[in-house]
Amino acid sequence: MKSRYNWSKIAAAATVALASLAPLSASAQIKGAGATFPAPIYTKWFADYQKQTGKAIEYQAVGSGAGYTALKDKTVDFAASDAPLTAAEEGAMPGPVIHIPTVGGAVVLSYNLPGVGPGLQFTPEVISGIFLGKIKTWADPRIKAANPGKNIPDVAIQPVHRTDGSGTTYIFTNYLKKASSDWAAGPGAGKSVNWPVGLGGKGSLGVESLVKRTPGALGYVELNYAIAQRMPYANVKNRAGKFVEPTVESTTAAINEYVGELVRNIKTPTVDAKGANSYPICSVTYIIVYKNAGPKNGDVTSLWSWAMSPAVQGGAKTLFYAPLPAALVKVNLATIKSVAGAVIK
Repeated sequence: MKSRYNWSKIAAAATVALASLAPLSASAQIKGAGATFPAPIYTKWFADYQKQTGKAIEYQAVGSGAGYTALKDKTVDFAASDAPLTAAEEGAMPGPVIHIPTVGGAVVLSYNLPGVGPGLQFTPEVISGIFLGKIKTWADPRIKAANPGKNIPDVAIQPVHRTDGSGTTYIFTNYLKKASSDWAAGPGAGKSVNWPVGLGGKGSLGVESLVKRTPGALGYVELNYAIAQRMPYANVKNRAGKFVEPTVESTTAAINEYVGELVRNIKTPTVDAKGANSYPICSVTYIIVYKNAGPKNGDVTSLWSWAMSPAVQGGAKTLFYAPLPAALVKVNLATIKSVAGAVIK
């Protein structure tokens, strides 16, 4: 299936965002750290916000786990994570925190298969089978059955995963846990899991590097990252039985299936949605801030209430993120207002 995207224009736009992740000066008024998943859109937002307000924001894309630690140690004003904190993690914080979803995004399966272009099709059984080590070759009949007409070579599959505490891993393994009983009974889900097989790389860059230099490799990265780095990625069979391309539209469709549950519990995973047009490996991503004591609460709440505006949310599509549904924006604004010393932009 030919991608609807203009790869040259998309890669140029996303690479600009990814290339601008170097920290700002030590005089930055607001500091954050965490997930690589939303780093391109945060970089764009923070640059736009600085132009409008004069307030500089330093963001270090070091992974969700490291972001949590930085917030716990109070070396940053907010953390970014694709994985909401567990009850134990919240209890270990020096004060109560709140979760604010910011955008939605997709995790894609990217591969290095010489002679095979983009748009391979994977079923949940194939994906879990590969990462469990039960499907070992690209010529496996289950892969060929999902890809009629594709000339798939008989080479070994080398699964690639993240080694750092990663929200991208949290999204991917939550999908596997929900879509595969074998995975649920085995590695389970989390920012880090015990991978049965495969090579490990640190961060999206580490996964990309391993996939690109290893014929037969299959790894998981963020959609915008795959596009920026010109990595081919697969369509995935969803719960409705349809092979779906990861796009802003299919991510939006999936998140919309979960709006009611998210309003009741903002930590609800949005993987494996039931809608016919839903891409199954996607999630909202969060920022986490202290609810009470915090000298930067005014600055932080001003920034993130600004990010909820229709114009800012709508602009997320340019870097392949899904804007939040209106119902979630409403919940977010109420949550932001509950922060001590909140300033609403």
